[in-house]
Amino acid sequence: MSTRTLKIGVLNGDDIGHEIVPASVRIAKAAARAAGQPIDWVDLPIGRTALDTHGSTMPSGTLETLSQLDGWILGPIGHRDYPNVPEAINPHPILRKHFDLFANVRPTRSYQGIGCIYGDIDLVIVRENNEGFQPDRNVFMGSGEFRPNPDLSISVRVISREGSQKVVRAALELARARSKRLTLVHKNTVFKLGCGMFVEAAYQVAAEYPDVTVDEVIVDTMAMRLVRDPQSFDVIVTTNMFGDILTDEAAGLVGGLGMAPGLCIGRGSVAMAQATHGSAPDIAGKGIANPYAMIESTRMLFDWLGRQRNAPEAVDMAQRMRNATDHALGNAATRTPDIRGHATQDGMVQSILEALE
Repeated sequence: MSTRTLKIGVLNGDDIGHEIVPASVRIAKAAARAAGQPIDWVDLPIGRTALDTHGSTMPSGTLETLSQLDGWILGPIGHRDYPNVPEAINPHPILRKHFDLFANVRPTRSYQGIGCIYGDIDLVIVRENNEGFQPDRNVFMGSGEFRPNPDLSISVRVISREGSQKVVRAALELARARSKRLTLVHKNTVFKLGCGMFVEAAYQVAAEYPDVTVDEVIVDTMAMRLVRDPQSFDVIVTTNMFGDILTDEAAGLVGGLGMAPGLCIGRGSVAMAQATHGSAPDIAGKGIANPYAMIESTRMLFDWLGRQRNAPEAVDMAQRMRNATDHALGNAATRTPDIRGHATQDGMVQSILEALE
């Protein structure tokens, strides 16, 4: 039986995205060749370059093309520096909502020698993606944030039972595949209805997973415990803004945002590789951006697709990427300066490619 060809979109994004996304694709192509996984790569415009060349940061036809693919790699978006025109929209919340990518899976893992505060962290935070306080995605029309008069601003937080159940189910599936432990993070001591519903929904779904042990931690306590005893946790699930903050804190324990990958998944058949960090315009073009988070996000995409589609070649490809990246991170001569290394971005990428070969 022939191996199924995967169709993967490539969207560079902005600033360092034009460096780290092509680097990730190079590594993925090498791993795919070694594993025997055929891939069709589809380049698509997005971000500031797309605004300049196609008149919009989200050009017409992009969503339609993405809907025909298995998944895609999205580079960092520098939307804060976009011009104030209607065509300059922030693409990634649109992608998350349009494809119902409700779960953002963000692992945190220690590596020796790169500046980790602890050497034995291996946890995953699953963040709800499409509700919460984020006003660009939490209502059907309009915005969840508004200013009724010049001196008053109101932000609406949206928590639904369905949205909570979906993200908790994704976290339970992940926990079942790991150590069978899941921690709910919330603040139902204050947000009795919003966080209360999240917790209620979580335990309703958890009843279907009797093999997974579920506990709870209040969010401010979790912020402290991530610093004090992160080894106590395996899979953590929480609401949108809490997850956004806690994942950055977790990244700080293991070398910074350059070590913070992410994968956006949903109940559908597609997934989006998207590193946690921003587009870093201050270092764009200098050849020093750490490509790890984008490479690992890409690896996570192929591992997820391989398991979802029963494609062992894609799972093998992902494992090869991990082994080669681990090899490069183990040597100061082949990792970037932000993680106590002496290599350029190209030097780190070349080391990973050589390990793959």
